[in-house]
Amino acid sequence: MASTPLNNRLSMAMERTGQWVFSQEIPPDVAVVVGEANFSLHKFMLVAKSNYIRKLIMESKETELTKIDLSDIPGGPEIFEKAAKFCYGVNFEITVHNVAALHCAAEYLQMTDKYCDNNLAGRTEDFLSQVALSSLSSAVVVLKSCEDLLPLAEELQIVQRCVEVATVKACYEANFPCRSPPNWWTEELSILDIEFFGRIMIQMKQRGAKSLTLSSALITYTERSLRDLVRDHSGSGLKSLDSAGSDLRVQQRELLESIISLMPSEKAAFPINFLCCLLRSAIFLKASTSCKNELEKRISAILEHVTVEDLLVLSFTYDGERLFDLESVRKIVGGFVEKEKSMAVFSGGDFREACSPAMHRVAKTVDAYLGEIATYGELSISKFNGIANLVPKGSRKVDDDLYRAIDIFLKTHPNLDEIEREKVCSSMDPLKLSYEARVHASQNKRLPVQIVLHALYYDQLKLRSGTGVDDDRTIPEAAATRTQLQADVSLVKENEALRSELMKMKLYINDIQKSNSSSSHGNTSTKVSSSGQRKHTFFSSMSKTLGKLNPFKNGSKDTLNLDDGVDITKPRRRRFSIS
Repeated sequence: MASTPLNNRLSMAMERTGQWVFSQEIPPDVAVVVGEANFSLHKFMLVAKSNYIRKLIMESKETELTKIDLSDIPGGPEIFEKAAKFCYGVNFEITVHNVAALHCAAEYLQMTDKYCDNNLAGRTEDFLSQVALSSLSSAVVVLKSCEDLLPLAEELQIVQRCVEVATVKACYEANFPCRSPPNWWTEELSILDIEFFGRIMIQMKQRGAKSLTLSSALITYTERSLRDLVRDHSGSGLKSLDSAGSDLRVQQRELLESIISLMPSEKAAFPINFLCCLLRSAIFLKASTSCKNELEKRISAILEHVTVEDLLVLSFTYDGERLFDLESVRKIVGGFVEKEKSMAVFSGGDFREACSPAMHRVAKTVDAYLGEIATYGELSISKFNGIANLVPKGSRKVDDDLYRAIDIFLKTHPNLDEIEREKVCSSMDPLKLSYEARVHASQNKRLPVQIVLHALYYDQLKLRSGTGVDDDRTIPEAAATRTQLQADVSLVKENEALRSELMKMKLYINDIQKSNSSSSHGNTSTKVSSSGQRKHTFFSSMSKTLGKLNPFKNGSKDTLNLDDGVDITKPRRRRFSIS
């Protein structure tokens, strides 16, 4: 089916050729073969213009050469037809689309002015100089046509001349636009092969073009050549890419790596959403490590401008159904934090105490991002904490967004035990929650016990000190009470462990009493009485004494038994220290 249009064009070309050849009223004496096309022509008409055909006939060992094979002629049958017309004096049109092929064919057939005046090579050269290379658009069209004429077009300097003209015209349009929209020239360049496009970019840079000018051209070129990857986020354009070794994917990977190699050195030359799309494409196409590292560094350098949507672009496959490897996100955030630390050291500040506004923005974005990816069951605790712990604790004014992400993670992973839940919460500081978040945490049955105790105890300390629980201006003062709070929590755990041991001992004594009573029925009441007296004198008194030491004896250690209506605004009138 694909060869049918070509065969039709060849038959039409031979039919047209036959019309002007047979009009000479002299039978043709040579058949010229060009690919699948055969042209019946006259030797004397061809020899008059083509030195190459003259040499073939003169050097032939046959007495009468009746067949000439010119299948290697640039441009194929269609261009040879026009060259043959020129030999017969038949008019045809030279355009920016065929001038390069005609010039190459003329040089191939040695149809030069040195052999014959006003020959085809001279005509095509005049058209190139006066018409084709006079504007950016026409120079780009000629350069595009040279992609199928290599290496002859390169040897004849057609490619280099087109590149130079396109470079000069593009630089002028970038500085002094004469058409609307101002970046129209980037659309013109985007039709080129990456090799020719890259040569223009390099020469523009050598001529002093600004980084934003180069980036504008690169963005347009990328969105055109990798449209399915960069602009189509639905994944519908990727259904044909079934295997990692497909030819199309290999071509796209090579193209992407070439584009990244052309990027100007200035890190802020590209918008961050474009860089995130490129990085996702690099991950999807399994691009080289150096390619991905370069994109990660560029994103990290301007991470303060990132949005949650940008980070999500990096994190999910094109269909949005599963997570990519989050290693790139971890590297990007880690690189930004290291840069902020270096800047703080250079300026003589303490990074742990005072963070820049950029760091605060990134921390808030990362926490919101964690809340989005926490809904996926395939996200492990190590990956979740790996990103959450990268953000310095001092960069979060409050931990509400992080608490929300942790709560979503715990809700998505309901089968975690107490230790695993404590690991998830390890990146959060309960004392930096707002009042509303602390109220929610105190009633949240998904949280581990220690976090709930922190939330409850902190509000009670604030009430004792005479400040309101909703006065978050005292949050920095909470760090001073953290040591006392941790000691109290540790003592509560030890108290509970001791109570558990005492209960086991009671059960053991009861078993002994039952066995003794079954063996001696006559003294049952006496033994029970004496046993009861011993229990009263030792174990009961010990249990009562330790029970008085437990400030939480009226409640349960497990937050699963907390009532929804916990009232933390009415503290008990007793001391909170264990003494």
